[in-house]
Amino acid sequence: MKLYWIKTNSFIKKIFSKYTWDIPNSANKVYLTFDDGPTPEVTEWVLDELKKRSAKATFFCIGKNIEENPALFKRILIEGHAIGNHTMNHLNGWSTSTEKYIENTMLCNESIYNHTNQKTLLFRPPYGKIKNNQARLLLAQGYKIIMWDVLSADFDQTISKEKCLDNVIKNTRSGSIIVFHDSIKASKNLKHTLPKVLDYIEKHQLYCDVLE
Repeated sequence: MKLYWIKTNSFIKKIFSKYTWDIPNSANKVYLTFDDGPTPEVTEWVLDELKKRSAKATFFCIGKNIEENPALFKRILIEGHAIGNHTMNHLNGWSTSTEKYIENTMLCNESIYNHTNQKTLLFRPPYGKIKNNQARLLLAQGYKIIMWDVLSADFDQTISKEKCLDNVIKNTRSGSIIVFHDSIKASKNLKHTLPKVLDYIEKHQLYCDVLE
């Protein structure tokens, strides 16, 4: 049984209206996002694909992976992409105390700053799971909690690569925030889907922009 949704409905967006689910705009912008990196080979491949089409994206990085792959992390920024916080150790907010969750998020923020001298207020909770108290504290500190409008489900190894592509193509509209994962687990579906999604975006005169 799947415990996630591909297209976020208006009811969920309304209930959790303080989170960012999409960014309606008149410029046909969409927002590609990648969670869980930086990951050697996978993130490198993603960056190469984006570069071919002059597309920009936002990478929600795990602090531990930043520490293990600093050069790859810096490449993301050098090539004009945005960075977001995805906690230091990919914590599930629902099963983590608020104190530990906030502390772990701040550790990731320190890692980002130490490698870039830049701060980010973009935050995505791993698994999309965050308690109200955790969210309230982060919002009070100025963080934007970035969720999604379209989930590729590339991480789900029980679905086909064709289904992964279909998830994105059928649901992407101007303003959509689309989630991919630059991880080993997601790589098979990702490598099939991302080039075709980029082609689709170009064909339909959409424009990939970074989150701010």
